Amino acid sequence: MQTRIAVMSVIVENPDSVEALNQLFHRYAPYVIGRMGIPYRKRSLSLIALALEAPQDVISTLSGKAGSLPGVSVKTAYSGKVWIQEEGESL
Repeated sequence: MQTRIAVMSVIVENPDSVEALNQLFHRYAPYVIGRMGIPYRKRSLSLIALALEAPQDVISTLSGKAGSLPGVSVKTAYSGKVWIQEEGESL
C-alpha cells in the first residue's frame, strides 16, 4: 500500500459542526500522526492542524467530508514523497 504524509488545516466557524468533525476525526484515527486544536475565542472559531499518513484517497476523502460540514473550511498540503507500507506494518 502506498501512503503519503499530509497536513490538514481546518478552520471551524460553526460550533454546531464540532461534534460531527470530532466523530469524523475519530473514524480516521489510525491514520492520524498528531493533532493540534486552538480555540480562538476572540473570533469565536477554532483552528485545527491534523498530521496524517494514509493513502492519498483516504486523505482526500477525509478532507472532503470535513469540508462539507457547515462552517468548516479545509486545506490539505501533501508531502512529495510516497511511502510503501510493508505487509503487516501498521500506520
